[in-house]
Amino acid sequence: MSVQTHLSNLASSLILSDTEKDSINTSIATVRSRLTDHFGYQVKEQLRFGSSTRATMLPRKADENSDVDYMVIFDNSADLKPQTFIDRLKRFAEIKYSRSEIYQSHPSVVLELNHIKFDLVPAYKDWLGTIYIPSSSAYLNWTSTNPNGFNDDLTSKNQSNDNLIKPLIRLMKYWNAQNGYVYESYALEKAIIAAGYMWCTSLKEYFYKAIDDLSQWDVSSQLKKDKVKRAKDLVAATKKLEADGYPALAEAEIQKLVPSSYSLSALLR
Repeated sequence: MSVQTHLSNLASSLILSDTEKDSINTSIATVRSRLTDHFGYQVKEQLRFGSSTRATMLPRKADENSDVDYMVIFDNSADLKPQTFIDRLKRFAEIKYSRSEIYQSHPSVVLELNHIKFDLVPAYKDWLGTIYIPSSSAYLNWTSTNPNGFNDDLTSKNQSNDNLIKPLIRLMKYWNAQNGYVYESYALEKAIIAAGYMWCTSLKEYFYKAIDDLSQWDVSSQLKKDKVKRAKDLVAATKKLEADGYPALAEAEIQKLVPSSYSLSALLR
């Protein structure tokens, strides 16, 4: 098997199965119903956003932190602060999902079910239709957002690159998750979208380019820098083996970086 075949097969295996999708859709319907029952007229809208809406969400067997981003748009005519709504969502989860793990994370409430995590994000909409979510500074204020605006950028980039960007993102998010989240997942997706891929014609070349670009992104600790260096070194070794005419050895080398077994121990050999 070649490097190209391995990466293509792996990227395909990182797509959510129909069973996983059905399970998530069932859970979303239940969450929607319970939110409506609990809050009534206080909730104006509910919407799903994030990686689960753009086919870049990984199965939990490949990324234990895979989650569904779910926005709850409240009536905020009283001009309340974000923490008020975060507390209300946390209380909702504690009442309706008393046997599940529940905690605040960033500007959201995480509801962890057996098969999936939900990030419940409070929001409100002004009279112009602009959506606001908690800002990152202690959740004392609101910041405007377009929750699915990034989807259009991804679709455009994917279409103009022979539909190789989404598989590339899945591969890079897989590497990232299996290495202790060197980068924040959304930031990683944004960096991949922003990069240029001149002369790249195969998923293998896109993957090599993305790994080569890793040095351009912020890395916060020496341990994470070491993981980036290891990734770059393995790609360099893989390229050399291919150039020297050893495709089987090259494929074995890239397996050290992104193995098909979803094994953390394999990545850290």
